[in-house]
Amino acid sequence: FLFSPPADPAVISPQDPTLLIGSSLVATCTVSPDFHLKAEDLYWTLNGRRLPSASYSTLGPTTLSVALTHLNGSKQQSGDNLVCHSRDGGILAGSCLYVGLPPEKPVNITCWSKNMKDLTCKWAPGTEGETFLHTNYTLKYKLRWYGRDNTCQEYHTAGPYSCHIPKDLALFTPYEIWVEASNRLGVAVSDVIMLDILDVVTTDPPLDVHVSRVGDLEDQLSVRWSSPPALKDFLFQAKYQIQYRVEDSSEWKVVDDVGNQTSCRLAGLRPGTVYFVQVRCNPFGIYGSKKAGIWSDWSNPTAASTPRSERVAGGCDPKGGEQNTTLRRELKQFFGWVKKHAYGCSNLGIKLYDQWRVWLQKSHKTRNQVGKEP
Repeated sequence: FLFSPPADPAVISPQDPTLLIGSSLVATCTVSPDFHLKAEDLYWTLNGRRLPSASYSTLGPTTLSVALTHLNGSKQQSGDNLVCHSRDGGILAGSCLYVGLPPEKPVNITCWSKNMKDLTCKWAPGTEGETFLHTNYTLKYKLRWYGRDNTCQEYHTAGPYSCHIPKDLALFTPYEIWVEASNRLGVAVSDVIMLDILDVVTTDPPLDVHVSRVGDLEDQLSVRWSSPPALKDFLFQAKYQIQYRVEDSSEWKVVDDVGNQTSCRLAGLRPGTVYFVQVRCNPFGIYGSKKAGIWSDWSNPTAASTPRSERVAGGCDPKGGEQNTTLRRELKQFFGWVKKHAYGCSNLGIKLYDQWRVWLQKSHKTRNQVGKEP
């Protein structure tokens, strides 16, 4: 006795077709005779929505067709679900419709090497990008004058269109690199780019970033950092950039002219203010490469505050006995005036001092005018 598997309730034709956007399709559902169903007992759904009976045609006692026109791109990359149902809602058969566009030629391939140990590349999928179908991207590379094609294995490491080659890369020999895109409707290949690993090196951010005050200078901060250690044994130059912002702002100010020094003084800052500071590095001229380097990421923000201003408006640093005497006299006058006008000193501050200076100037003016009278 041989066991035969039960027959499928129905068959949809064509099964899982791939179509260009804008195409039309006629699909048929033919029920197995074992199920005693007729064409008029059937209906169609697309992605769960019942299709209008006006699009149906009866092609035989057990076959019902549906006509689909001007198809849009698939709503899901795994295909749109076209299903044939019995009158009671049971599923008899299903088919996936893949409706989309062939891939476009990938563009804008850019690559960088972290500390000359690896290579990461990213690209754009083309001017439109959206194909509505699952599109597979493959990064390929080979040494320019010899060697076989290699395929990158670690995708999506730096975003959706990227791949990382972790090791076994040659220096001093250019590579050819390209990207192939493929889906159910075709294949597209990017232009080939050529690069030398030495020309696309970037580093880790600078280490040990310290920000400190410059004595009592209220408008300055000193920034120091260490060169990225991974490149210390290689012949290269470096240039650095600093960016800083005040605590309550999201706007960074960039200092471009740091050069290859590992320290810098920020000037023209606000007194008594917290600043966040970051540094990044651009290695260039590695082993004589003529290409500009690639900036590293920014270091983690380091915070420091400038000293609070102790000087009062209009005051100056006392120097010499005569200035000290004048200052003592003015302070005595000031505190005498405060007793009369400050109502318990609750408002003692720079504004009050400014009011007193105005009062003092007026009284001097009055005194001078009185002295000039005949």
